[in-house]
Amino acid sequence: MTYLWSVTLLWAFSFSLIGVYLAASVDGYFAVLTRTLLASLVFLPLLKFARIPLRLAIKLMAVGGVQLGVMYICFYQSFTLLSVPEVVLFTVFTPIYITLLDDLWQKRFTLFYLLTALLAVVGAGVIRYNELSADFVLGFLLVQGANLCFGFGQVAYRRIMLAEEEQGKVNLSHHEIFGYFYLGAFAVALLAMLVLGDWERLPTTGLQWGVLLWLGIVASGLGYFLWNKGATLVDAGALAIMNNALVPAGLLVNLLIWNRDVDLLRLALGGGIILLALWINESWVKPRVEAARASRLW
Repeated sequence: MTYLWSVTLLWAFSFSLIGVYLAASVDGYFAVLTRTLLASLVFLPLLKFARIPLRLAIKLMAVGGVQLGVMYICFYQSFTLLSVPEVVLFTVFTPIYITLLDDLWQKRFTLFYLLTALLAVVGAGVIRYNELSADFVLGFLLVQGANLCFGFGQVAYRRIMLAEEEQGKVNLSHHEIFGYFYLGAFAVALLAMLVLGDWERLPTTGLQWGVLLWLGIVASGLGYFLWNKGATLVDAGALAIMNNALVPAGLLVNLLIWNRDVDLLRLALGGGIILLALWINESWVKPRVEAARASRLW
């Protein structure tokens, strides 16, 4: 859990750094490309190319391409349509997605998880109930796309690495293979920049470049490695809960430092409904579902 708590504190500032300094002026595809390139450069010297089977390398690149590459593309575009507090709050769906994806991985399905997700959607609507627009809906969907990619990557990396360790196929530390994760993300980001990027909206100030360096080397390079390694050390339930710790941390940083003009009443009401959905999921739905599954096993 130490890994996950450390990264939570680290990432709490990332939401606001993106929303305040990059989203309005720097092309999102270029920002994603820069972050994934810097993260790749951090871990490339540590890669044990000769000792990593091709099948594992391909799996890790695929996970990185989805969890970091596609996720970042959706995430950065959402900041052009939503406020930072809205983006932060809408990431609260990630724990539910992790639970659903873990179910899918094990070829099972639980309807109640979808019902709690729908309750959380109601909370999202409350936040902007009188300003619903095509931009808001698209922004909301982009954040959910990012959540799904982030959740998938965590579940997939955890399952892949646990399987490798159980079968004793690879005797390597996480930092000796994680470079492939970033290479997969970089490949997706490069393709997106070449096809969709705006080369006229590159960083123009030292502050913008500094933010990208911090996000690429520290938040991405160090953060995702520690987070995914931490994911292999806890169960799916704990991983889902830790994803939700990002919400209050990110909101607190943004509201106290950068965004004091937000409609706190509406944000609190909608956020309360979203958190209620998560509480129902974690405190009522999940224990009963797991108990029912355990009874069937016996």
